[in-house]
Amino acid sequence: MCDHHSRDKKGSVCRCGGGLPVEKFMQPCLLILLKQHSSHGYDLIQQLAEFGFSERLDPGSVYRTLRRLEDEGLVTSHWDVGEGGPARRLYSLSDEGEEMLHAWAVHIRQQRKRMDVFLERYQSLFSKEN
Repeated sequence: MCDHHSRDKKGSVCRCGGGLPVEKFMQPCLLILLKQHSSHGYDLIQQLAEFGFSERLDPGSVYRTLRRLEDEGLVTSHWDVGEGGPARRLYSLSDEGEEMLHAWAVHIRQQRKRMDVFLERYQSLFSKEN
């Protein structure tokens, strides 16, 4: 469902596509958060809200993405045994993850250019009607 409305004029669910695929865009967001500092999964879930992810984000999808990033060598983790609490995984960005973060930045810039062209054309078409 997209952000601007939940149903079209006929009452059916919006068909505009609803934005970026959540799990795919989550990858560069997690990488940039881990570049800032190593974090636990729960903290990363909370910080994803800065990138527009819903507060109802499925924690399982975040942990699956972290595991996939670790399997690909982009993220490392180890058990962090804190005082008075259970052990939790502490995630860190690897050197390969930093390289991938740079690649994501290039890709996102290219996508933003495409979207800007679309929005400029859209604006020019509809600003003439007013």
